Amino acid sequence: MPAPAPGPASVHYGSFATAALGPGGALNGSVAFPSDNAWNLDISGAPLDPTSDTLIASIGLTTGLHPDFGAGLLGGAPIGIPYVVVAGAQAKVPIVFTAYGSESDAGPYPVPAGAPVEGGSAASNSGDRHVLVIDRDNNRLYELDSATINADGSWDAACGAVFHLDSDAVRPTAQPGWTSADAAGLPIFPGLARYEEAAAGPGGIRHALRFTVQHTRRAWVPPASHFASSNASANLPPMGMRVRLKASYAIPATFSAPTQALLAAMKTYGMIVADNGSNWFVSGAPDDRWDNNALVTELRQVQGQNFEVVRMDGLVSG
Repeated sequence: MPAPAPGPASVHYGSFATAALGPGGALNGSVAFPSDNAWNLDISGAPLDPTSDTLIASIGLTTGLHPDFGAGLLGGAPIGIPYVVVAGAQAKVPIVFTAYGSESDAGPYPVPAGAPVEGGSAASNSGDRHVLVIDRDNNRLYELDSATINADGSWDAACGAVFHLDSDAVRPTAQPGWTSADAAGLPIFPGLARYEEAAAGPGGIRHALRFTVQHTRRAWVPPASHFASSNASANLPPMGMRVRLKASYAIPATFSAPTQALLAAMKTYGMIVADNGSNWFVSGAPDDRWDNNALVTELRQVQGQNFEVVRMDGLVSG
């Protein structure tokens, strides 16, 4: 693998000590995991996978990118996957696992009662209901899926995972084949598009992005560790497959700075298949500073045919 791209002095790989507290807290240069972690590697010059054309076609050659994040509300809830930054003194509460307890990291977790829930905290929210918590003082990331708070302050969740943000042994207690709060067994937070980084323009985002595809294979490739499909077809992407925007694609200078930043990151760090969902949907954190119109209008002009698959090493089939 190529070495990670050098970052400016203000980038803090594997340390969240300067991150601001609260929902959507400013990261102030913090990047999850060390610079040599898979999420942070410059893959712009990595070999092409020999099945790239077939795999890209399965996702959609003429389908444009779509931001699965933005400003304002949709259905009464912020658009995207939210997160909250807490201090090391945040009280830990029990987590009751309702589905994948045997593949979850044991609680308690430092989840505040008011932690934002993807899609909103209302009982009527039948979505993924992810809850992401960063303990900035201990450099730990706690992620829950299908999360609901109980009257006693504990949380129910289908699955939970704890990631070490300051280590390449990102989840030391996990076993191959384990899921996480994400179908691919990956952490969610490191792959989110965040306005704070995107607003800096090209070079502001220094990590790979998370995206979804409708149909995946019964297989995974590192850094993923889990599949969520019964289809063994080699024509479909496995979880963890990484794509990159082709070097030949010229990013329009007329695009907004955040869109240029997103596309530059897709060239340098790529995007990783993390879950089943709509094709070419790019994940991000909600922020009222996003320009929804610019994001949608500009990103949809970038189509599947503008991407290629990075060579997949270590493929595990189910």
